[in-house]
Amino acid sequence: MRYYIIAGEASGDMLGAHLVQALKAKDSQADFRYWGGDNMKAAVGHTPVRHIRDLAFMGFLEVLAHLKSILGNLSFCKQDILDYRPDVVIGIDYPGFNLKIEQWAHLHRFKTIHYISPNLWAWKKGRIRGMKKSLDLLCYILPFEEKFFNDNQMAQALYVGHPLLDAIRDKDKPVLRREKPTIVLMPGSRRQELESNMPLMVQLAKRHPEFCFIVAGMSLLGESIYQRYIPADSNIEVVYDQTYSLLADAYAAVVCSGTATLETALFNVPQVVCYRGNPLSYLIARAVVSRRIRYISLVNLIADQPIITELIQNDFNPSRLEQEFQLITTDNANRSRIFTQYAQMRTLLGGGGASDRTAQAIIDLLK
Repeated sequence: MRYYIIAGEASGDMLGAHLVQALKAKDSQADFRYWGGDNMKAAVGHTPVRHIRDLAFMGFLEVLAHLKSILGNLSFCKQDILDYRPDVVIGIDYPGFNLKIEQWAHLHRFKTIHYISPNLWAWKKGRIRGMKKSLDLLCYILPFEEKFFNDNQMAQALYVGHPLLDAIRDKDKPVLRREKPTIVLMPGSRRQELESNMPLMVQLAKRHPEFCFIVAGMSLLGESIYQRYIPADSNIEVVYDQTYSLLADAYAAVVCSGTATLETALFNVPQVVCYRGNPLSYLIARAVVSRRIRYISLVNLIADQPIITELIQNDFNPSRLEQEFQLITTDNANRSRIFTQYAQMRTLLGGGGASDRTAQAIIDLLK
């Protein structure tokens, strides 16, 4: 079979690599053309059509600023699919782009699959009407989404479990030990996120020489962007592309909202979640997100309770960050509570095997 896979962000690249491996195990004739990053490159064995470093845009205003590039990528992708003639087009997350491609692909009689549902229960619920028409299969990964899809009669939606359980279980986790307890700083996977988060994280590190602060860096962003914020005499180290190794030995973490919050929880690391975006983009997002959504981190969303503190916009300031940092590093009762609630959250995700179940569902559909 010929598989055309589109991942537009770092998290999608990691999940796409596991999906490729699962498809290869079930289809000895599998051939891939893909958009992704270095993880997918290692799994597939050749370079991507487009690399994720050129694709990840965050926020309403940022998308508008890069609209010409995005439209150019849409046009290129459509022609590339026509030239490749795949048996199936698979979009991994990245809904603003992938749902448009999947709708177009359906009209051109390609099988279409979306892996990891957009957060329809939070905002843009109206998208489900188009998805019902244009998708042959939707694989979702959060247990509480089942009720939403049942209530909206989306028969082609399939719960496959959370793929991070597989990624973390299968990952080689050498421990990078330091003399002092390690605090992992995870400022995000986009340049805009680093610009918003790194200055406050650096200030925090300056106040706490008793810890070793390590930034979980991403080489695809380039070393220069990290060094822009970190003074030469700082107690902050940057380690590139070894996030899981860092989390395996972390005492605590400060994490930009996103998939990283769940990864940190699955490694049993107490954390503070932070988010600060363009003020106008944030106000627009708050206006369109369902009022029933109380959290931004996957950890709290899955558990439906505030396991970890979320510092959002103006709450992400030096005094609040210091207060919450003290709670996750010096308050043993609070740390014990977090560990207990992490365990409860993990049971909600079930066992592993999401990549394997998704690959099997894809092959069953094509047969």
